Amino acid sequence: MSVEELYKFWSEDPYFDEATRAELLAIKDDKKEIEERFYRDLEFGTAGLRGILGAGINRMNMYVVSKASYGLGRFIVSEGEDAMKRGVVISYDSRHFSPEFAEITARTLTSMGIRVYLSDELRPVPMLSYSVRWHKAFAGVMITASHNPSKYNGYKVYGEDGGQVPPEAASKILSFIEGVEDIRTIHPDSLEEAKAKGLLTYWGEEVDEAYTDMLDKLVIDRQAIINQKDMSIVYTPLHGSGNKPVRRILKKIGLENVHIVPEQELPDGNFPTVEVPNPENPAALSMAIDLAKKVDADLVIGTDPDSDRIGIAVRTTVDGKETYVPFTGNQVGLMLLDYILDSKKSAGTLPEGSFAVTTIVSSKLAGAICKYYGVELQEVLTGFKFIGERIKLDDEFGNKHFQFGFEESYGYLSGLDVRDKDAVVAAMLIAGMYAQSRERGQSLLDRLESIYQRFGYGFEETVSITLEGKEGIEKISGAMKSLRADLLSCKNKAEAQALLGGAPVVAVRDYQASKKYIFTDDGVKEEKIDLPVSNVLLYELGGDKGLDWACARPSGTEPKLKIYFGIYANTKEDSRARLDDTKEKVSSSVKAKL
Repeated sequence: MSVEELYKFWSEDPYFDEATRAELLAIKDDKKEIEERFYRDLEFGTAGLRGILGAGINRMNMYVVSKASYGLGRFIVSEGEDAMKRGVVISYDSRHFSPEFAEITARTLTSMGIRVYLSDELRPVPMLSYSVRWHKAFAGVMITASHNPSKYNGYKVYGEDGGQVPPEAASKILSFIEGVEDIRTIHPDSLEEAKAKGLLTYWGEEVDEAYTDMLDKLVIDRQAIINQKDMSIVYTPLHGSGNKPVRRILKKIGLENVHIVPEQELPDGNFPTVEVPNPENPAALSMAIDLAKKVDADLVIGTDPDSDRIGIAVRTTVDGKETYVPFTGNQVGLMLLDYILDSKKSAGTLPEGSFAVTTIVSSKLAGAICKYYGVELQEVLTGFKFIGERIKLDDEFGNKHFQFGFEESYGYLSGLDVRDKDAVVAAMLIAGMYAQSRERGQSLLDRLESIYQRFGYGFEETVSITLEGKEGIEKISGAMKSLRADLLSCKNKAEAQALLGGAPVVAVRDYQASKKYIFTDDGVKEEKIDLPVSNVLLYELGGDKGLDWACARPSGTEPKLKIYFGIYANTKEDSRARLDDTKEKVSSSVKAKL
């Protein structure tokens, strides 16, 4: 159907509820808005859906969620009776309509004869991942838009290992969704029908206890925590789902002086106290920092709505004035990696065959840290599903031992029982690292400086360009195509230097073509890239340590083109200066393509 036909169908057919019709009739004279809502189906990517709330096929609403659930259900049915009996675990966060979307997902699946385990209240991503494994379920669904603005919601699908579904399974689910020719053929059960069939079960307290006990076994240097149990910490869940699980584990490990930001404690899908509920943004921690000043806390922790990302800030003195300094996702990742490996090495509990995992756009200093401790570092594409996949292949089904995984976007994981980034275990580990630092007479800033002094200085930053709507998608796609055209036109190293405004390009990895182009004075050499296909261009820039890089990729979760940078040197000043110069050159070149 055309945009106009789809709009008419959704506005007039009795299958749709009165609120949907009223919302659409209110925009009947706004042709651009109608096109935005109906020019395409909301894209089902490798992890599911994410979009703006509202009526239409390109929006998040109960009908789009039901259709996605029906496609997931058809996939499960195609896998056989055992998959249907093992069923699907569902959880949700604090966003608008999250409970309703979780319920319609459950009712759609039970209408197809599939068992469902539905969380009895909001719970975060890591607990959904854990619960899939705990229930030995076939799949999981998490209703969340993570750290996006309040107008968004989403639908993430998980496999039986507790990780986000891999591309092959996502492709099969998508084909079943696309096979729904008439949405009116979907008839979800009522809650009463689902319960009467014996297919709907609620889960909660028992899993909470098991999850907390599991986390407690991952504590590093417990004695330091015991000795520093009265240290003052401020925590904010930013109106999200981390409130209860984070507080439970901090209490479990014995911390007695944890302060919660009262204005941000309870769930609220409006996120009224922040512009965006994203701990990557230092402004999101401002209320927590205000409280930290009142309660004499050195450490501030914040988690996003689905509690898979975490940000921190620490107290310090600059020019005689007390202030709180935020850490980047890479800096926290490096500190936690060093903390875990150093503590285990010292205790004699770091096994042979240990490995850590990070992403291609995360700090390259992770390699130096892992090499120092004799641990393998694996690099994967952006997205924690790829880190979860390495745990499955190399630890669960292999003979290696996973120690830690992180990505630059404030996501961390330790342990084997969760297969997505986990801000709850990260909060516990950060608190433990803070306790150990205090025990040694250090601050976390001292700890970070020690890493830089041992392994070299490195600074990484990300520039995000937001381009919403159909026009934005087209601009981002056009920019990536233009960058590739420029790449393929280069015949030697001299021409490569002009790709990004004079930045010293020595090689380019095109993950969409699965090729690495190495530029020499005389020509170009090609090497195969052995990673999944992805719309990513990574530019190797050489530098003092041969580690400098820049990268361009469309975000998989937001309407953004993201440009990443990493510059490494022996001094802080040199690294910072070259990062600023590189960022200016590369950003200007990429923005010119939009």
